Amino acid sequence: MNVDYCKVLLEDFIKNSWSTVTVLVERLKDLEPEGCDRTATFFRFASGRKENFKVEGKCFLRSSVEYSNPQLTVEELQGIIGARLLEVCANHLLKNGLREVDRVDIGELCEVLKKPPQGCVVPFLLNTDDVEPDRYSMNPLKHSIVESGQSAFPAAYVKTDQLKLDEAFMKKYDKSLISEAEGELITKNLHSSNGSYMDLVDSIKYQQIEEMSKFFGMDLSIGALRMPLSTLQAEEKDDLLHYIISESHRDYEAIEQAYSCMGRSMTKRTTLLTIPHSKKGFGSKRAARGKLHFEDGKLLDVTVKYKTTELYPNGVDPKDIAIAQADDSFTVEGEKLADYSFKETPSSPQFFLYSIGSPEDAALWHGVGAFASPQLLQSYSAARNACKEGKLIKNLGQKYNIEVQVPLQLNLAPEGMWGHPVHRNIDASVGSVGDLAYLASRGMRLEHLSVFK
Repeated sequence: MNVDYCKVLLEDFIKNSWSTVTVLVERLKDLEPEGCDRTATFFRFASGRKENFKVEGKCFLRSSVEYSNPQLTVEELQGIIGARLLEVCANHLLKNGLREVDRVDIGELCEVLKKPPQGCVVPFLLNTDDVEPDRYSMNPLKHSIVESGQSAFPAAYVKTDQLKLDEAFMKKYDKSLISEAEGELITKNLHSSNGSYMDLVDSIKYQQIEEMSKFFGMDLSIGALRMPLSTLQAEEKDDLLHYIISESHRDYEAIEQAYSCMGRSMTKRTTLLTIPHSKKGFGSKRAARGKLHFEDGKLLDVTVKYKTTELYPNGVDPKDIAIAQADDSFTVEGEKLADYSFKETPSSPQFFLYSIGSPEDAALWHGVGAFASPQLLQSYSAARNACKEGKLIKNLGQKYNIEVQVPLQLNLAPEGMWGHPVHRNIDASVGSVGDLAYLASRGMRLEHLSVFK
């Protein structure tokens, strides 16, 4: 007997997560029906090729996948499915009014889910390209990433020429983090990646997303956006992210405001708002140590030191900790940050700053409270509120025609996070699960994080 897993998940979502739909619709229902559409440019991979496309929407809903591993994980899959369920249901209510849905509605919603996103709520993936390529000790290319000297590189800088499958990893984590078929898929794509690690990862994940679309009966190939490095590389000096970095380093007061958003004291001044990259290619935020120095209220310089640093373990073996190997030290003049040029001083800004440049009006986080940091959301919300009050990054509306608001904060509820049926780890690959019906049986639990306003 064929099971309609799209309907199974939709009905569970309506039963257990409907409050997230209503809070999103309440946020949006005052919008004018016409005349306030915004445009964003995303990309996706289809048949192994990257394609860019523009989309109009009134509300952009952000989810994400990682560049720290090429295989699609059950956590990432759940975030994509959750975003599509939320988008389709919210668009349906915006069109038909806030009300309870019936069997006819469910049938219509299932049909809409089979098609690409359409409507004023638009889901997308914000993929952070400054992350280390093996941040969580779950990359099957890990040995060659370290051996090629790229473990402390940002994903945007990593090249695939010297990468190959780690057979020891494949043997140890077969059917818990990775599957043999996924290893073959990775090897196949390595030979056609044209040297770009990020293209390799995106190509593999979109291939797996297509497979998941067939099983779950819904189109999951939503668009993606790479930030911050890809955006900075494409910008001119007077564009948005450059302006955010310059303004946040304008003087002592501006940096103090940014520290306040992070809940940090200016006593030691060791937290860098953007992490300058080493000429050797290092850019790991974990491996970097820094210190801010001031003179007459201006940023004099920033000293930076990169040293080999442990990162994080995977969800199967807590003793298997990823590593970022790095060794370098240098000084950056304060003026290079206060009048910023990425071409001259490549760096990785902190998420709470560069995410101001993301088009998101709502964000779907993954397991805040158990698997993700509430402190990140706190600094993210505080920074946007500061901009709204005319502090921190000033004149964004006048210069870039963007109105900074705190996006609606939604979350994959920790108690409902998908994981491996045996090992329970959320970083299991979709191929290691074996029976995907198990994931559908877990349902879809989303919650509104109302405290982060």
